[in-house]
Amino acid sequence: MDPVRVAVVGAGVMGLSTALCISKLVPGCSITVISDKFSPETTSDVAAGILIPHVYPDTPTHKQKQWFRETFDHLWAIANSADAREAAVHLVSGWQVYRSISTEVPFWADVVLGFRKMTEAELKKFPQHVFGHAFTTLKLEGSAYLPWLEKRVKESGAVTLTRRIEDLWELQPSFDIVVNCTGLGSRQLVGDLEIYPVKGQLLKVQAPWVKHFIRDGSGLTYIFPGVSNVILGGSRQSGDWNLTPDAEISRDILSRCCALEPSLHGAWDIKETVGLRPYRAGVRLQKELLARDGRRLPVVHHYGHGSGGFSMHWGTALEAARLLNECVQALRTPAPKPKI
Repeated sequence: MDPVRVAVVGAGVMGLSTALCISKLVPGCSITVISDKFSPETTSDVAAGILIPHVYPDTPTHKQKQWFRETFDHLWAIANSADAREAAVHLVSGWQVYRSISTEVPFWADVVLGFRKMTEAELKKFPQHVFGHAFTTLKLEGSAYLPWLEKRVKESGAVTLTRRIEDLWELQPSFDIVVNCTGLGSRQLVGDLEIYPVKGQLLKVQAPWVKHFIRDGSGLTYIFPGVSNVILGGSRQSGDWNLTPDAEISRDILSRCCALEPSLHGAWDIKETVGLRPYRAGVRLQKELLARDGRRLPVVHHYGHGSGGFSMHWGTALEAARLLNECVQALRTPAPKPKI
């Protein structure tokens, strides 16, 4: 049986994860990852990379929890392996603090490690906050994790191709199925006007004494220590496509983070970075059969994770691979013969 030719368009964390999941779950496929940008030039390279989920109001909670648990388990295995250093995946403990008392327990509380209410002694560190949660989660760095993923994709036998795709029909008849992981690119590529950018600015600083993450309950201000730097954030500018850092926003980020962790006044080597989060009402994970002039092109869409990409990427990639498997089975099922 000839291999099914699969094109995965997009080489951020979604595209590479999906290609790897397909190679593991769907035998008999030849996979090509096609993108005009690979690491270090993708949106995923800029992301903070901590596993604290963004909530998708239109997605059932049990489904979000499944995606998060599968992603956490995948990265937990890497963190406990010899690949941890190369992939830059590690455990980090810390606090999520609030200015008012909350009785709500997040859906992911029993997935992360050691989730509990903060003690009075811990809260003394945060005089502006009255309540908080302490837990241990996982942190990764996109600039290391993406090359690690790409290496695994190539080891699986897949091919990478640097090329800009303007229309999915360009890929037919060279490919049998297309997986669309283009994020914000889907606005032009497939005409999805539901997806829009939310600009995020953050600072990467040297502050090696900072070992615990701190995140304000609103999610706007955060301090995430990583392998090579500490990430300070953040900002949200909906509909802003401008990738130029704003000096005033950087000053505001540093001020807010220093209010949470005064020792950051001593941070040095401050670098500004900007990324565009691909927001829509919910993640698009679905099959579509395109038809034109008697030709057909099955497509699996996998994009639109907003600020929750790294927290959900492996779980949604597994689901995208399952959808692709359904497309493969449909291609391999002979059409019924007409009755005479």
